[in-house]
Amino acid sequence: MSERLFLHLDDGPLLGPPMDAPGGTVRSFAASAPLRPHVAHILVYRERFAEGEEVLERVLPDGAARLVFNLGDAPSANGAEGLAVEAIGASAEAVLVRLRKRMEGLSITLRPGAAALLLGLPAGELAGRVLHLDELWRGAGAQLLERMADAPSDAARVALLDAALCRRLAEADGRAQARLGLHPGALQAAQLIAASAGRRSLREVAEAVGLGERRLQQLFHAQVGLSPRAWRRLARMHGCLRALRATPMPAWAEVAVDSGFYDQSHMVNEFRALCGVTPTEFLGRAIAGSSKTPA
Repeated sequence: MSERLFLHLDDGPLLGPPMDAPGGTVRSFAASAPLRPHVAHILVYRERFAEGEEVLERVLPDGAARLVFNLGDAPSANGAEGLAVEAIGASAEAVLVRLRKRMEGLSITLRPGAAALLLGLPAGELAGRVLHLDELWRGAGAQLLERMADAPSDAARVALLDAALCRRLAEADGRAQARLGLHPGALQAAQLIAASAGRRSLREVAEAVGLGERRLQQLFHAQVGLSPRAWRRLARMHGCLRALRATPMPAWAEVAVDSGFYDQSHMVNEFRALCGVTPTEFLGRAIAGSSKTPA
């Protein structure tokens, strides 16, 4: 069975469009203005595999929570069967997704803090989990999936999705936000860490947002779904990934230090821990022409 990589590179806090998807398999749609502070991007994907063919896709972590609407055969992830409509919590680990038959659907990447507003629970309660969306939306997820399946085009499906998310956002009034414990300091901290590619210490970040380190850790986990330390590790890794893709023949020791690692050994260990591949393996697959090129 072949394996390929799939990675989101950042256009903000570790979130952005997928890199080098095979032509025609992924389309990116912008969210409407009310959703843009909460939704990083909306992807429509479709890909068909021959009978009996399977591809294992290693999705590298970016720390984002997601919603997925599967219009085709739901892929399994880390051995667990896929669901028709999924709410996927933030994680700092790579996920192995088994693709087969007809893959088609929509994937919505949420920005930090959006899970509470759009799903009704803090991101920390969803972290590392995959739930059927109807557990949170009381049947509305499956209903929306049916409407999207009947829509005449990708744009029409995205419009239905966008409208549904806007309605949920409007329902999350100020009292709901207070009940869910939303605090601007945690989101500001996430932005500062991402903007520095993980180079700023957590003490500096906490001071910059006017919070103690312990309080920041509590708020951060609740709203982002990860600890500040895990988010910082991902930010540093993503900065390194960008550097590697811009340098076909890198000087590994220099890339490691420039990316904020102690040394080359530290960089390699972090790649293995977070991605399940070494920097050399990542770069070899990227140079092959696509992040979704079979290994």
